[in-house]
Amino acid sequence: MPVAIVVAVVIAEAAVALMWPRHGVIEPAPVRAASYFSGTDLERARDFRRPQVLLGLAAMAVELGLLALLVARPPRRLRGPFRRPILAAAVAGAALSVLVNAAPLPVQVVARQRAKDVGLVTQSWPGYGFDLIRSWAIGAVFAAVGAAIAVGLIRRMPRTWWIPGSVAVVAFGAITTYAGPIVLDPIFNRFTPLPAGQTRTDVLDLARKAGVEVGQVYVMDASRRTTAANAYVNGLGHTKRVVLYDNLLDDFSRDETRLVVAHELGHVRYHDVPRGLVWLAIVTPFGLFAASRMTLRLAPKEERPGPAVLPALALSVAVIVFLITTVSNQLSRRVEARADSFSLQLTHDPGAFISFQRRIAVKNVSDPDPWDWTSFLFGTHPTTVDRIGTGVAAGEGR
Repeated sequence: MPVAIVVAVVIAEAAVALMWPRHGVIEPAPVRAASYFSGTDLERARDFRRPQVLLGLAAMAVELGLLALLVARPPRRLRGPFRRPILAAAVAGAALSVLVNAAPLPVQVVARQRAKDVGLVTQSWPGYGFDLIRSWAIGAVFAAVGAAIAVGLIRRMPRTWWIPGSVAVVAFGAITTYAGPIVLDPIFNRFTPLPAGQTRTDVLDLARKAGVEVGQVYVMDASRRTTAANAYVNGLGHTKRVVLYDNLLDDFSRDETRLVVAHELGHVRYHDVPRGLVWLAIVTPFGLFAASRMTLRLAPKEERPGPAVLPALALSVAVIVFLITTVSNQLSRRVEARADSFSLQLTHDPGAFISFQRRIAVKNVSDPDPWDWTSFLFGTHPTTVDRIGTGVAAGEGR
């Protein structure tokens, strides 16, 4: 088992090295947060974000602790016997999903209240509760299907189930990436096509200059829940889309919005969404093999495994996913740095870039220079200080 885990991490690192963007990245100049943020802004961000990190770790510890407890003391109800073990596995998987999601809720409520206190959250508590129930329900459906497939494969192929399981995981990733924007996202937010006007003209002009097919551009009603501003790209093929928060369009200048659009077009230009699926296809078999060895070690001994294997499987997958995600975050930060560089090269406006990075950090109450270990473990984007440094380097290179 330890060897399998080490191999999974090494393969993930190798996949990062293979897909590492080697061109098109402007290396950031060294800058100090105090040069761009007031002492009040820095203190406010750190007073908010650093306890939020600790609360996030506490929530993760609760989830893993619950799974470890269920592994140490498997509920008798999971041992059967069952006339229909696959159906029983589906029910158990759904119940386990709800239980694991509900366990850290007190910690998450504290974190959310702190976000309300600094003005980031605008949604009411009843609205939050309704969203929570919907997300738990969707998670339970996915968990039920996954548990049924997993137990069915383990019963039929006790030692090699991870091979078809890997195919199922990658297929699930591709399907949800394709269908998520049109099936899942509208459950929680309203998306409207970007109306004709200056912003749409800018988007089409930037796309033409970038030489990319932009797909659809939508505005999301993010202000229903938060004052934070953001944008993203998702989907594949006909569902590919650029999504802009309504807060972004309302609160930032035209030049700043152009930079955000250019950043997202960078992701389209370099095919970052499908490349993410390629990375998933490389690492999943090794990760799932490690999870299978760990599950074999932790699960109760049964002649034919049934629902009782699910806590051990869930804990194993959670541990392996955490380790591999930590590795993948290295690639994510580099990919985001390339998109930042692309936006600077497309707009030739480092001043607006630096202004935007400073303003959005203040608006989102982000720590411009967080703890190094949090950036390494959880950071999917370069820090604000590094992004400002990229803008400075671009300005010096003109």
